[in-house]
Amino acid sequence: MDGHTAAVRVAGLTKRYGGGDAEVVALDDVDVAFERGRFTAIMGPSGSGKSTLVHCAAGLDRPSAGRVWLGDTELTGLPDDRLTDLRRDRVGFVFQSFNLLPTLNALENITLPLDLAGRSPDQETLDRVIRTLRLADRVRHRPSQLSGGQQQRVACARALVTRPDVVFADEPTGALDSATSGELLRFLRGSVDALGQTLVMVTHDPVAAGYADRVVLLADGRVVDELRAPSPDDVIDRMRALERR
Repeated sequence: MDGHTAAVRVAGLTKRYGGGDAEVVALDDVDVAFERGRFTAIMGPSGSGKSTLVHCAAGLDRPSAGRVWLGDTELTGLPDDRLTDLRRDRVGFVFQSFNLLPTLNALENITLPLDLAGRSPDQETLDRVIRTLRLADRVRHRPSQLSGGQQQRVACARALVTRPDVVFADEPTGALDSATSGELLRFLRGSVDALGQTLVMVTHDPVAAGYADRVVLLADGRVVDELRAPSPDDVIDRMRALERR
């Protein structure tokens, strides 16, 4: 995959924590690219570097070595203020904790990134995202008046409304029950199919990974395998093989 078909790519990505005998290598010379308009899941045993990879690829954390590109823009070495602007304008985030502001209603939480940037939402995009995530009857409610699944959908809408180059989701279903988790995953899948969104999701759940177009498998800070059009059973088999290594 070349840079023109990749929404995000990393080369030689290495992340170390600590030093000397206490040094931990979270990522070890990783090369991987995430395709535009596709849904990629990242999986691996605990401590394999999944979240670290996403945080470095999204510009939330700086690597110890290697390079990161968002489209044709190299993030490596950008000053903090430019990196902050780039994340705000071109990257969406969905995390396990919803991070909604309790004093704002759902609509105000959704448009918050645009408000902070001094931009007005594109009404067609805003309406489409709200309709896709079935939030039209909840936009005037505050987070305390919403279920956990509805709050997570608001967080997803907030990530999508800026029309980012890529949305990164780190264990977005981890705090949800199975029914609500399935609902959210269908919405995420729909954002790729209906809105052409690029989505990169860290998950430990083979069922969640089964919604993806591709699964990238990590172990010991390295990419060791990948699956295309995976089923949950395919993912379980590969994960078991990794755990036996």
